[in-house]
Amino acid sequence: MMEFFEANKDIILFTGVAAVKLAAFLGAVMGFAGIMTLAERKVSALMQDRVGPNRASVFGFAFNGLFQPAADGIKMILKEDFMPARAEKLLFTLAPFFALVPVLLLFAVIPFGDYFMASGYMVELQIADLPLGLFLILAVSGLAIYGVFLGGWASKNNFALLGAMRGAAQMVSYEVVLGLTLAGLMMIYGSASLQDMVRAQGRLLFGFVPAWGVVCQPFAFVLFLTAAIAENKRTPFDLVEGESEIIGYFMEYSSMRFATFMFAEFVEIILVAMLTATLFFGGWQVPYLYDTGFMFPGGALLPLGHHLVAALQVGAFAAKTVFFCWFLLIVRWTLPRFRFDQLMGLCWKALLPLSLLNILATGAVLTFLAR
Repeated sequence: MMEFFEANKDIILFTGVAAVKLAAFLGAVMGFAGIMTLAERKVSALMQDRVGPNRASVFGFAFNGLFQPAADGIKMILKEDFMPARAEKLLFTLAPFFALVPVLLLFAVIPFGDYFMASGYMVELQIADLPLGLFLILAVSGLAIYGVFLGGWASKNNFALLGAMRGAAQMVSYEVVLGLTLAGLMMIYGSASLQDMVRAQGRLLFGFVPAWGVVCQPFAFVLFLTAAIAENKRTPFDLVEGESEIIGYFMEYSSMRFATFMFAEFVEIILVAMLTATLFFGGWQVPYLYDTGFMFPGGALLPLGHHLVAALQVGAFAAKTVFFCWFLLIVRWTLPRFRFDQLMGLCWKALLPLSLLNILATGAVLTFLAR
């Protein structure tokens, strides 16, 4: 047994570290998604001058509604798992998984830190550093369309099918814009690896301005965030589940199948927030923070230990993620819903030409600077 361990030490260690990172990161994401269900209702209550959920309690302690996500989960488990008699049973059952699993897969390429030294080993704070991680995100995120469309079609409900058709058209359209807005970032940073892009954002422009994506590509940031919200099917782009129109691809779902669709939406919010932070706001980068500590413009130094630097980087990434999750919730309760023709017109008549113009402008600037 010891001989087998010594012969395969590196493989066993790599597998164990990957399993720990996977469990820790995805566990944090799933837990935060549960809290997001409470934050969504608290933000809406705040903006509508209400109290919001605050009565779920354990032994009389409510903590201002902190136990509400657990109460929601128990309620969903205990509700009747209804399936229409005419439904395509297999696809009806699989559709929620098609909506959730591709989104969870994408967290594998999100870098939540630089690296961490433990017992002489360097541990990359990323589940999988793929050279084409950005292309994987664009490819796999498109698979979520199947969950939306199959959920509506397999229900054999005309209103659900209408919502599914809206969802398929919307997600395919904005997927194109989403990819084009990121082309400029790949041109500037010269890589499609998210970790390489974050490290490149640690450079300083003019000696003091961090080379974050929002500085180098401010126009692309606005286009990306707009397309990402539409891809997430959030207000003002929630035509797929327009409650006031009695349309929704999941309208025949109940119990944990419905909860899976709902949970996937909140996980997508976290994914969009992490991608926004990673691509445009330096990810885990803290301005002027390097491996040995802070090095400020002008020569001032503040040495820090490696473990403190790693903790600050992970904390910075978490803080940026929380901020953009909050921002997306604010947008959800601020803007009115588009009509469907306005939604598609915005994509093909405005965002698509502007994203192509952004690529042209980026190429022109890089060509001029290369001379």
